[in-house]
Amino acid sequence: MKPPYNAGMIILNQRQQDLLAWVQREGHVTVERLATHFGVTHQTIRRDISLLADNRMLQRFHGGASIHSSVENVAYNARQVLCIEEKQRIARCVAASIPDNASLFINLGTTTEEVAKALHAHRGLHVITNNLNVAAMMCNYPDCEVIVASGVMRPRDRGIIGEATIEFIRKFKVDYGIIGISSIESDGTLRDFDIREVRTSEAIIQQSRHVFLAADHSKFGRPALVELGHLSQVSALFTDQPVSAEIADVLREGNTALHVAP
Repeated sequence: MKPPYNAGMIILNQRQQDLLAWVQREGHVTVERLATHFGVTHQTIRRDISLLADNRMLQRFHGGASIHSSVENVAYNARQVLCIEEKQRIARCVAASIPDNASLFINLGTTTEEVAKALHAHRGLHVITNNLNVAAMMCNYPDCEVIVASGVMRPRDRGIIGEATIEFIRKFKVDYGIIGISSIESDGTLRDFDIREVRTSEAIIQQSRHVFLAADHSKFGRPALVELGHLSQVSALFTDQPVSAEIADVLREGNTALHVAP
């Protein structure tokens, strides 16, 4: 049993965490299905949905809840708890593929933050990041140099973005670029929500000898507004479940390795 999740000013119980994760996976779920699944009343589910909607973790609609929007990402505090165990498994798998004494880009996202945590035992890392959460964490690791990108800080997730960030990243060429993503379409198109974040990730891809994409199963088929690139630009995809036949074909055609976290 997971402990209650403290999302800023509120605490989510186990049912609310599981409800949020389910809506994230399904896109939209009815009150009736949720009540049946969790064995509680419709009124209880409506209260849960209201709590989560009031804190911008999902969207209410008549008779249910939705989390899919093509123009706005889920709130950062919600993404911290969604599929957290899956993200941790993916992170350990990514970390196992990174050698000591490597140079890395690590971009924005809750999955890449889990990767940063999983790298705590590595030695001799040189990390360039536009994620202040990653920087604050990894600067305390033994024998780890952290370089923070310049730019404008985005308050909601402490990400650094903008033209200055892109110019800064282009000064470096690293061994591994570790990136997250909001959406992977069935044809392999990668998408996200913020054009400034997308342009930063594009620069990271261009300036990395190997690109590792860390994405849990909920990112597949999810709508997002801005095109970032394609799976064929990625050296390896790290996820937590077997992929669809369409995605497997895309990976094979693009010579992109697939790692399914155990």
